[in-house]
Amino acid sequence: MNTDNDSMDAPFSIQWTHRLRFSVNPFAKHDVLDTLCKELLPIKILVVVDDGLAESNQAFIDSLHAWCSRTEQVCASPLVVAGGEKTKNSFDTVDLILEAVNTYSICRKSCIIAIGGGAVLDAVGFAASIAHRGVPIIRMPSTSLSQGDSGVGVKNGINHFGKKNFIGTFNPPFAVVNDITLLKSLPDEHWRAGLSEAIKVALIKDSDLFDEITTNADALNNRDIKAMESVLKQSALLHLQHITNGGDPFETLESRPLDFGHWSAHKLEQLTDYEVSHGDAVAIGLSIDLLCSVKLGTLNEDIASRTISLLKQLGFPTMHTELSNPELLLGIEEFRQHLGGRLTLLMLKDMQEPVDIHELDASIVRQAIAELM
Repeated sequence: MNTDNDSMDAPFSIQWTHRLRFSVNPFAKHDVLDTLCKELLPIKILVVVDDGLAESNQAFIDSLHAWCSRTEQVCASPLVVAGGEKTKNSFDTVDLILEAVNTYSICRKSCIIAIGGGAVLDAVGFAASIAHRGVPIIRMPSTSLSQGDSGVGVKNGINHFGKKNFIGTFNPPFAVVNDITLLKSLPDEHWRAGLSEAIKVALIKDSDLFDEITTNADALNNRDIKAMESVLKQSALLHLQHITNGGDPFETLESRPLDFGHWSAHKLEQLTDYEVSHGDAVAIGLSIDLLCSVKLGTLNEDIASRTISLLKQLGFPTMHTELSNPELLLGIEEFRQHLGGRLTLLMLKDMQEPVDIHELDASIVRQAIAELM
């Protein structure tokens, strides 16, 4: 071996398969979970469940317990953890998972199955990613927001210093399993929540999906499961394609197009102590950035108007009293820090025509907010 060189660069890459499965009975024999476990061959399985799901969907919990009873690798009764965004506001859930990993001797050849909303998936995923430097995880999102967006992603984390997702990791799940029937027990606010993220990704990547949501708005409001299934499946696939084909799965570049409307959404959540849900915050954030795009001269006013009207038709708020809080504008700098490097915000030129900007004058934001108020 030649040891004369004092400098060496050795690039390497890792092959990864992002598995997304759709099923209405994932715990049935020979269905999705059985198949995934045969592929992964975990030594042990630890199951973690969102308490909101555990309390609202007894039929699902009964099916889960039956699957656990006949699956020999399951090492303990399902661990129930607090759901909702506040579960990410401390290390409590993370510590609970790490303690279980230690107690039940979960190793890197084992598996954690996380079932719940996006906050639970974020917190459990973070714990799994740091335990032994990474325990494989299978996600089963139980809300429209997590089935169409966050559950499919590769990010995990918790909130700290009053900032959303300040602590976290990039760690892809072994698989994601979407069961649309889980949405039937959701309250209306959580039923619709994923539609704001679906509209976001439709604006950026798929005008046909935007048209479908517009056409089926009444059906979606009436909780038509088939209409919702179609929208969320397309949203999930668009997010998946961006992650796997976009060339930047771990966000090392400047642009983060899937965060359209999110700089203000994340700050609004924090300012309201997470009383405003992520789905509602994204609807408000989209409205702000659409109007900013108009005022910057990049976007036709008709697209902004149609989108804001659609959000309202679906029951989303497009304003909040905290929008007048001067601290909202701090969200721009916090977003830049989270990105790293110079500020990069996505605005819209047209349907499926995003454009990056690198500065956003506060006066433009204030004008947009004034129009919403």
